[in-house]
Amino acid sequence: MKMEDGKVYIFDSLRKKKLILTPEEWVRQHWINFLIAHKGYPKGLFALEKGMKYNKLSKRTDLVVFDRDGMPFLLIECKAPEVQINEKTLAQAMSYNKEIKSPNIVLSNGLRHICFGYNKTKNTYEQLNDLPIIP
Repeated sequence: MKMEDGKVYIFDSLRKKKLILTPEEWVRQHWINFLIAHKGYPKGLFALEKGMKYNKLSKRTDLVVFDRDGMPFLLIECKAPEVQINEKTLAQAMSYNKEIKSPNIVLSNGLRHICFGYNKTKNTYEQLNDLPIIP
């Protein structure tokens, strides 16, 4: 982290650039570090702020991790710590996921994290107790 012109910046090792450290970016950077350092997710499988169209509007996902076959595996919706993780947050992630089609979704504000996995048998997303292991 570095202070410049009264703003705090953080170096994003995936995008190879410094970014203003917003509360949401703080959450995203912690998830990136956790997934790589503690869960063994390879750096090359991450896409940050991936652009997409939803209802003719341009949107950006916070973080998508792909499996080794290049298919979406984990969609993470990051919120600032003061933002509640609730049905509205889930609805936002699910709207993005209509395009992404990830079998796993995480909602996080850095303090509270909820993980969902797709149950093919029931054709629904169910809350998980832990993050899935990347195939």
